[in-house]
Amino acid sequence: MPGRKNYVFDTVNLQFRQHRRNWSEKLTRFSLFLVLSVCATLIYSLIFHRFFGSPKEELLQQRVDELKLSYTLLERQIDLSSRTVAELRSSDNSSYRAVLDMPQIPSDISEGGAGGTNRMADLNGYMNSEMMMKVRSKFEDLRTQTNIQYNSLTELSVRAEEWKDMWEHLPYIRPVNVTMRLGDGMKFREKHPVLGSPRWHFGQDFRCPEGSEVYATGAGTVEYAGNQHDGFGIKVVIDHGYGYRTIYGHLSKYNVRRGQKVSRGDFIALSGNTGTSTGPHLHYQIDLFGAHVNPLWYFEDGMTEEEYFMMIDFLSGP
Repeated sequence: MPGRKNYVFDTVNLQFRQHRRNWSEKLTRFSLFLVLSVCATLIYSLIFHRFFGSPKEELLQQRVDELKLSYTLLERQIDLSSRTVAELRSSDNSSYRAVLDMPQIPSDISEGGAGGTNRMADLNGYMNSEMMMKVRSKFEDLRTQTNIQYNSLTELSVRAEEWKDMWEHLPYIRPVNVTMRLGDGMKFREKHPVLGSPRWHFGQDFRCPEGSEVYATGAGTVEYAGNQHDGFGIKVVIDHGYGYRTIYGHLSKYNVRRGQKVSRGDFIALSGNTGTSTGPHLHYQIDLFGAHVNPLWYFEDGMTEEEYFMMIDFLSGP
């Protein structure tokens, strides 16, 4: 289709003649068209983006919403884990550490918390910086609390094993059948039955027939077995560790040797009447860090004979 021609009226000659645009008019016309097109495009883009948005922006917004939800769920899980750790810490301080005679962990240490003004600096400048900083702070506190609680559990486990070992070594049972009547206990004798002079009696006597079986009252190492002619006659001395030492005196025979390891309930000797003694009996003595302690504090008299020997059979093993 041929291009449209423009005519103008010539007032001098009183006739229409064809008007041809020069390059300046054409350039001005094109520039005006270009400016109007750009403006129209910008207006359209702004209106479209305002009411509809671009697909890329929609995807990004969806991703942001998903991340915000993930942060919210993570924060809830961290709070739940923190409460669990707090319950464990409370149990440690009120139960386990109290029973195992261990100091409590101060709250300003066990609750964690990290200082420093720049530890969140890398999260500044984001749309949701405050939320991200809050979640990270809680996570770092939880990590600190968990590490402290793990170390506490390790300490408790070690301490519990020490207590278990100490319990096995504690001289905690009667050395002879529970039906054997008690003789003299710890007291000051104004007149020794054999020597006739006043002196202390640092143990517990059991009036048992000669040849009665004598059992180790706790695990330990035999320090001595024999006769040192010190008034105890034939005797067995056991070092239990943890400051404890037991002496079994006036025996007729011993069944262990020096350096031998024994367990609670092991048969170690037969009672007798050797040494400075007026009749068959067993002298049983407990020393703690070199000081004499009352053996009656360390065993229970409420057992029957059957229960006692069932215990001995169990302790001595197959």
